[in-house]
Amino acid sequence: MVSVKNKKEADSSQDSRLEVLKQKLEQEQAILEGKEYTLKQRRTKRSKEPKVRSKVESVKTEEPEETEEPEETEETDGEAESALKLISKKKVTEDIERVEDILKSSKQQQQTATTEKIPEKKNIGAKLKSYKELFEKIRAEIRKVVIGQQDAVTGMIRALIADGHVLVEGVPGIAKTTLIRTLAQTMACSFSRIQFTPDLLPTDIIGISTYQEGRGFYTLKGPIFSNFVLADEINRAPPKVQSALLEAMAERQATIAKESFPVPSPFFTMATQNPIENVGTYSLPEAQVDRFLFKIYMGYPDIDEEQQILRTNITIKKFDSFEINAPLDPDSIIKMQEDAKQIFVDKKVERYIVRLVDATRNPKKYGCTSGKYVEYGASPRGSIGLINASRADAMMKGQSYVTPHNVKTIAYDVLRHRVLLTYEGQAEGIKAETIIAEILKKVPVP
Repeated sequence: MVSVKNKKEADSSQDSRLEVLKQKLEQEQAILEGKEYTLKQRRTKRSKEPKVRSKVESVKTEEPEETEEPEETEETDGEAESALKLISKKKVTEDIERVEDILKSSKQQQQTATTEKIPEKKNIGAKLKSYKELFEKIRAEIRKVVIGQQDAVTGMIRALIADGHVLVEGVPGIAKTTLIRTLAQTMACSFSRIQFTPDLLPTDIIGISTYQEGRGFYTLKGPIFSNFVLADEINRAPPKVQSALLEAMAERQATIAKESFPVPSPFFTMATQNPIENVGTYSLPEAQVDRFLFKIYMGYPDIDEEQQILRTNITIKKFDSFEINAPLDPDSIIKMQEDAKQIFVDKKVERYIVRLVDATRNPKKYGCTSGKYVEYGASPRGSIGLINASRADAMMKGQSYVTPHNVKTIAYDVLRHRVLLTYEGQAEGIKAETIIAEILKKVPVP
């Protein structure tokens, strides 16, 4: 909106300069016309004077040639001067016409731009309304298979719109795998599940370059080349395997032998961690955890939901028998992600996001008493995650702009794995959510 306003001011400033130039040219034209009129009077006067003088001199002498020579010279000079003036007048007239054409063209462009912006705003509103309806359809399709876990479902859709990845933590048997498989089905996307184990190799994920007689060397791509990838129990694999997955997440490509191959678009990864068992696990380095847009907790269902699970689960019915429809397709998802980037964020909201992240680094400056338990705060990637996720949340709610409420809604998912606690905080059982909650209270809302 600021750029549009600046463009309007620039256009109006240019038009005013053109109007001033037109006025100057018209003044110059008037001056030339006055000079031309004066020149004509002088020419008329000069043309009469030689005739009288020739009659008088013809009496005195019989050499009219000498008297006629000055007359021809004066007339020739006058005609040359008049021709130059006419050329100048013609040039001024052409300049005025050119300025008028420029002014006319500028006004037409402004009118065209104004008329084009009105339907564009209407189209954005219509798009957001249609997207909101699509999200409701997706939720309805997911509810056919996954009972409850609505916060996790919303978080997954939100991360997909923001073109990010999700790290899910929860106990076994709460439909983590079923959730992402169902989500991929509702969007007509390819799905791969990778079970991470201590003996897993990077080539098991990304693929290998192999040789076949008669065919030669060729590349056999791994399961990472899918739209939706489930990295189940990612903390069970060694760091070199984790790095192979995170390269695809960050760079959107995988390197096989000496050649890099792009992963399909859209590309969405959901990695899971089991918080119960620690034997035979490799904790994700903080630099790798930071590449996940969200960290989502999935808990137990309530009593009513669990009773419904008894009647509807994949042990009783096959997955295909749920007849899941696909309201979206891969191209629609990519278009949705691009439209989400156009959601407006005011500078005050941007400042609010930056101050929230700054409060994780300097909690004392904002009066956060729990700040003594913070070892490291969020990086600039946290700020980027907040603004992208806020846009996605606004789109899901049918808004064309981001509000501080959108920022607060997604703050926990974006920041909980980016706020690192001290040993004292871990010993006392302090949760990152406690610190984030205090930061949201202490940082002023615009």
